[in-house]
Amino acid sequence: MRDARDGVSETVHATAIVVAHTGLLFVGSSGAGKSGMAFACLQAALRRGWNAALIADDRTCLTVAGGRLIASCPKPISGLLEIRGSGIVRLRQRDQAVMHLAVAPGEASAATRLPPDDETFACNGVSTPLLRLWRDGAADPLSMLCALQPALFLAFDPPAG
Repeated sequence: MRDARDGVSETVHATAIVVAHTGLLFVGSSGAGKSGMAFACLQAALRRGWNAALIADDRTCLTVAGGRLIASCPKPISGLLEIRGSGIVRLRQRDQAVMHLAVAPGEASAATRLPPDDETFACNGVSTPLLRLWRDGAADPLSMLCALQPALFLAFDPPAG
């Protein structure tokens, strides 16, 4: 059955990547660390031997299809990611991907030590789980995402031993 929202599109200020089969949408205000965290996840995935690619940086087009959010990139910035303060780099790029998880980079504080349960990111009437990830520099963000949301990545981590 076709969803009435199918085909509805909106461009948002976000960075979208795909790691293995999992679409990650980094959301937040300008300077929040979306591009840097996405870049770190891409590099960590490649070090693990996982397939990983940029969908879009800075401006991400989100289209509803079958009750899911599909991310794509405006053509002029396709394959480009800004490393703040250093420049623009060209990365392996994929045209589109389903977004499974929204990630909000932020700074830890006493007031926000534990985020609210069951937060979501919504666009055009479709919601996806939202996870706040503090930029503490201690662990790579992909390792933190794998620990916090193992079901999204479990099939791609080879057994130890």
